[in-house]
Amino acid sequence: MKLKVIIHEAEEGGFWAEVPAIPGCATQGETFDELLHNIYEAVEGCLSVEVQDVAVAEGDRIMEIAV
Repeated sequence: MKLKVIIHEAEEGGFWAEVPAIPGCATQGETFDELLHNIYEAVEGCLSVEVQDVAVAEGDRIMEIAV
């Protein structure tokens, strides 16, 4: 999956970024490298959903997908 990330220079220094496809998904970093690392963590955190108490019946299939 490819996501568009908009990177802004922060007025106080450093950078901040937002992912328009995921409302509320934003992060910041003092350096571009730090921002890049934080973007991946932010997207992962915004997309991770913990599902509990799911009933699985015989014949159901469970799979994991990478996004």
